[in-house]
Amino acid sequence: MKLELDIPIHSIRGEAVILDSDLAKLYRVETSAFNQSIARNLKRFPRDFSFVLTRQEFISLTSQSVISKPARGGRTRPPRVFTEHGALMTATLLNSDRAVAMSVYVIRAFVQMRQTVLSNQTIFKRLAEIDKDLLLHDRALRDVYQKLLPLLQPAPVPPKPKIGF
Repeated sequence: MKLELDIPIHSIRGEAVILDSDLAKLYRVETSAFNQSIARNLKRFPRDFSFVLTRQEFISLTSQSVISKPARGGRTRPPRVFTEHGALMTATLLNSDRAVAMSVYVIRAFVQMRQTVLSNQTIFKRLAEIDKDLLLHDRALRDVYQKLLPLLQPAPVPPKPKIGF
């Protein structure tokens, strides 16, 4: 999913997250300044709010061209990512009108994504019910077909009476 400002929300470790550099861009601050604010206030960011990607997760993101590769002047350390609650917490650190407005925007994006996931789950559940009904109908139609099959066969020809002696 993407925000209107072209900020991607990724799924990592089963969590919907935003990269630190994307949040910094959203709040219109430098990523280094943003990360310094986070580092000074790490106690506000438990693991379910924010975490640093592993080297493998970082490589996976760079291979998907989500973030710049180190050889091209990009970052060399894995980024910190923020869940919905962590993204909201960052707005409390950056005390500006832009940060407040963007925190509301980010929360709405996460809510919209959650609603989309829930509606997809509802659709999948309904499709499973329809599939189950179709299987039952399929069995019933096979049973009817097997019972009608003898009726569809041509009637046996009665033997002709012999003429003569």
